[in-house]
Amino acid sequence: MAANINRVVLVGNLTKDPELRHTPSGTAVCSLRLAVNTRRKDSATGEWTEKPNYFDITVWGNQGESCAQYLAKGRPVAVDGRLEWREWDAQDGTKRQAVEIIADSVQFLGGRTDAEGGQPQFVPAGAAAQTENADFAAGADDDIPF
Repeated sequence: MAANINRVVLVGNLTKDPELRHTPSGTAVCSLRLAVNTRRKDSATGEWTEKPNYFDITVWGNQGESCAQYLAKGRPVAVDGRLEWREWDAQDGTKRQAVEIIADSVQFLGGRTDAEGGQPQFVPAGAAAQTENADFAAGADDDIPF
């Protein structure tokens, strides 16, 4: 008999800032809204278009707190998790249902942007070393004794 698999992997951009709240016992719960584009070819025009799909994501615990602290609207993220179906009674007495993603991990993509220029604040590993050695390498031929 085949095993059941409930796994979701998404990469997209946040459509709003994360919302952090806590359960009565103090556990952090962060809500994210993610937009993921799907490319489709328009049958009428033959042109490729992108259709956004929106997903509600719940991140629990310390990882949820990190999401609330470091993420913001527009930031790209990768989410690995599972689908969960919820059902509840609305205030007007109707039954409501929703499918959401419970994140097992959220990977922050891109870099935090600088408030002034919108440039990433991080430097890739090794880039600083290449810059420092560039001055040395430029004048190295003049100093070689042979």
